[in-house]
Amino acid sequence: MPDPVQEGLRGLEAAFEVPGIPASRVRIDVAGLSDRGHVRETNEDAYLVYRAGRYIERVASNVPETMLPTRLENSGHLMIVADGLGGREAGDVASRAALMTMLQQILRSSHWALKLDDPKTREQEIRDLAKRVHGYLAAIHATLRQQGASDPRLQGMSTTFTGAWSLGVDLFTMHIGDSKAYLLHRGAIHRITHDHTVAQEFADRGLIAQEEVPTHGMHHVLTRAVGGPTDRLDLDMHYERITHGDRLLLCSDGLTGMASESEIADVLGAHPASQDACRALVDLALERGGRDNVTVVVASYTIR
Repeated sequence: MPDPVQEGLRGLEAAFEVPGIPASRVRIDVAGLSDRGHVRETNEDAYLVYRAGRYIERVASNVPETMLPTRLENSGHLMIVADGLGGREAGDVASRAALMTMLQQILRSSHWALKLDDPKTREQEIRDLAKRVHGYLAAIHATLRQQGASDPRLQGMSTTFTGAWSLGVDLFTMHIGDSKAYLLHRGAIHRITHDHTVAQEFADRGLIAQEEVPTHGMHHVLTRAVGGPTDRLDLDMHYERITHGDRLLLCSDGLTGMASESEIADVLGAHPASQDACRALVDLALERGGRDNVTVVVASYTIR
């Protein structure tokens, strides 16, 4: 059986030889928004945006500030969207438990990837990051399965998981399910993630056309989910190199089920501020009927 960590690294090999730049040169305007929609009784989506970093800050010195800066910092951003499954109570619990467990795992870790601009250590840092991420998701998977087995109200609960770790110009995405990650680059939108649904699997095997996937009767039936019935958890990892002006979007299918990718790209292009873009994307889904919970996280990049 293939090693899931090695499988994940195949999605990151392009990052090994690409030199990083200091994270201090990159500025991110990031925001998120979630809405219950017009049909569902509860919001089973959950999202988070965290900024993580390390710094040293000058308190006192007789050396001029031109020689000893006031503050030196390396920081990155963690962004996650989770769409819970399993009914009125279980889906809500699953998505939020996934985010809480993820944070607990990160806080217990003795090492965070906060510096990828040193060519001598870059590849090993990325390998270590992939190994930790797989460990985090395995812990979430086990936690949800245990909770579902111990409480009849939560039986069968699971969640999608689409996350991004953004550090400098390096963007790593982690994906299970059918929530999505997009990158808008020079006005063109590119989907980073690949859905784990029965309909998408049919398309991958050539049984149906890719254009038929969104309307196929099995397009909401997941083949992978965190907390799902199988012991093994297969995780997709991807690498993207950010350039000046790029926009990142993480979203649940409550958006993509109501709007096309070209419409989403138009909204992102029309709203440079991330908070405004989030509001406009959610409003678009609601105007189209809001048949599902809708959640978006948008990040805009400026490179000095």
